[in-house]
Order: sequence, then structure tokens, then C-alpha cells
Amino acid sequence: MISTSDVEQAAARIEGRIRRTPVFADDGVWFKLEHLQHTGSFKARGAFNRIIAAGELSAAGVVAASGGNAGLAVAYAAREFGVAARVYVPANAPAVKVAKLRQLGAAVELVGDKYADAYDAAVKDAADRGALFCHAYDQPEICAGQGTVGLELLADIDGLDTILVAVGGGGLLAGIAAAVEGRARVVGVEPRTAPTLHAALSAGSPVSVEVSGIAADSLGASRLGDIAFAVASRTDVASLLVDDAAIVSARTTLWDRYRLAVEPGGATAYAALLTGAYRPEPGERVAVLLCGANTDPATLTSPTAAPPAARTPR
Repeated sequence: MISTSDVEQAAARIEGRIRRTPVFADDGVWFKLEHLQHTGSFKARGAFNRIIAAGELSAAGVVAASGGNAGLAVAYAAREFGVAARVYVPANAPAVKVAKLRQLGAAVELVGDKYADAYDAAVKDAADRGALFCHAYDQPEICAGQGTVGLELLADIDGLDTILVAVGGGGLLAGIAAAVEGRARVVGVEPRTAPTLHAALSAGSPVSVEVSGIAADSLGASRLGDIAFAVASRTDVASLLVDDAAIVSARTTLWDRYRLAVEPGGATAYAALLTGAYRPEPGERVAVLLCGANTDPATLTSPTAAPPAARTPR
């Protein structure tokens, strides 16, 4: 469980380390351009907060399990502090992401053929060597760091009513919901093919779900984090589902209309508005979080060339 106070403390820790990403308004909607954050996603916020909050680290440095945005963020933050980073990924992780991790100075370990194999190996290695383990989405410091986006939104948008947030494992959702508790409403938006939040709220606790679809590379957690469920339940977060076709359309629209290049997961929250899955009330002030930009630019102008549906690790 995390609170507004935890997020405020995280904001103080990471000040000067992360980018204060801009907000712009169009047609009654505010867009938070968090895809312009270091390493192309909000994940840098949580990675910095986790490492700083830990204090002095051992020579073993930090360990993570992720061939996606979380791994990139941990590798980047570790490099900024001059500490060692080891990132575990499945052997079938995309070569381009593995190469980027190495460019950031991380030691990359290829283990197994699914994320769970890499995760188990990373947890064991951190325990064996005394390294700091950085979870992709279910640690208090990680969630609180991600939630600093919410504090920025409250400061930048007068009278903010609602924030639409894409959901995978729920670290971003948990942080933002805690940050704005009592001051704005949070709506979680997720692919119909990866409904971790929706399934958890329906079941009364986090449950495992089958994951596939266009946004699985960034929203591909198979189970909502415990912290996200606790905060979502406490703050009455709403859940919406959108189809892959809607995500593709939202991503294309963001490029065609605003020249904003986001990954499918980054366009998921906007898809709820475009499809009418979320219909603002008259005068309601709504913010849409564009949370990631790690995408193939070649697919922006051709929806039929959208990224493959195969799941890759977070």
C-alpha cells in the first residue's frame, strides 16, 4: 500500500533526475507527454526512486527482470549513478531491446523462454549477491516513483477531474491513484486481450489472465500487482477495456493529428476516448497519459504494419 505522502517523498528524491514532461490541451482534452521521459517511458521515475531510496548499494548494484521499458529504465538509472546493473530477459527477447540494454551498460542474462524464468533467476541472483532487486511494477518505491506523474498533472491542469491511464501490471495506476487521491478520479484502460485490472476487480483479488495482443510488449503482465489492487480498491478506480483495433486507431490518430509517436501501450488510454468507451461529462477536465514511445516508427503510418501480437517481457 502507498499513499499520497509516499509519492510526494518520491518526487523530492527524484527531482532533477527525471524530465518534467509537458502537457498540452486540444479539443477539451489534456495530453501528458510522458513518452518523452528518459528511455521513452514513465518507468525511469520508479527506477530512480527505488535506487535512491535504497541508500548505499553493494558492489553488486541492481538487478531487474525485463526486456522492455522497465529494464531500460533500471539500466539507465544505474548508469546515472555509476552502479552495476544486471538485467535478466528470456532468450527470445527482441534483439533490438537486448542491444539497447547493453548500450546502457547493463549486463544482460538470457534465461529460459518466458518472463517468469527471467524473473525467478533475477530474484535468486539478487538474493545470492546482495544486489538491489527492482521489480517492474509491484514495489512501493517503484509505484510511488511512477505516481509523480500524477502530482505534475494536478499542478499543471487547474480543476483536473479525471485521468485516463493504461494498465499492465498496475505500477503506474497505483502511483497516480495514490498521488491524486481525493482530488481527481483515475480510470484504468487496458487491452481486452490483457485485462489484469478488470479481472482483479471482478474476482476481488489479483488473478492470472491470458495475455496477447498488440500492446503486450508493454502492457503484458499476466497478473495485476498487489499494490495496484490495494490502491485501486481503496480509491475506487474504474476499469475500461478496448480492442486492439481501437489501440491501433488511437496510435495512428496521435501521429496523424499531432505527430506524436507512441507505442501501442502508450496509445491505449486515448483509445478509450476515441471509441466512446469513456465519455466525459460536459465541462469535465480529462487528462490522457501517453506513457511510452518505444515503438517502430515504420508502423506509424501503416496500421496494417502494426507490431506483432507476440508477447514480449515488460
